[in-house]
Amino acid sequence: MFSGIIECTSSTVEVLPESTQDLIRFLVSRPQSFNDVKVGDSIALNGVCLTLEKFDDKTLQFALGKETLQITGWTKAFVEKALWNMERSLRLQDRIHGHLVTGHVDFRGEVAAIRTEKELSEIWVRFPAAYREYFWKKGSVTLNGVSLTLNEVKNDHFRVNLIPETLRVTNLGDLKPQQALNVEVDSFARGMIHYFKERQP
Repeated sequence: MFSGIIECTSSTVEVLPESTQDLIRFLVSRPQSFNDVKVGDSIALNGVCLTLEKFDDKTLQFALGKETLQITGWTKAFVEKALWNMERSLRLQDRIHGHLVTGHVDFRGEVAAIRTEKELSEIWVRFPAAYREYFWKKGSVTLNGVSLTLNEVKNDHFRVNLIPETLRVTNLGDLKPQQALNVEVDSFARGMIHYFKERQP
């Protein structure tokens, strides 16, 4: 479980030679602050919960399985050049500054428009119509692992506002129109919608 508050960004060091179309194994540069990791830890990369396979002083090793590759659309070429939003899993005693994030991506959204003014950005994201019921004004959403507030919702678009700190710490400032990004709906919204659907006669 994560909070959607990104700790840092990091880049891919290498996609390992044994990688295939259905399993991509790769190394990421190890952030200095990640000084308490151990094999088996859950670490979110761009909002995807991954298991730490190996590590040393300089790198962290992860594997992307078939399901993850299908949902995210990631390829070897993408992984090789990716700048990753990174967050370690929550400790029970930590403050939760964002919202509870599972790291299980629901779909790929598309950047419909970006408006930048001074140090702030507004991003409009296009989403599949089937997910409309999970989004409402002042609700929560996770984009590339970043916990954000929905400031406006239309039929198949929503808008989020990015403050300077978010732009500084994450990779969202690098987004371009028509670019894909990982979207996870708020698990509380999912649970509530499911509850009321089950209670319908």
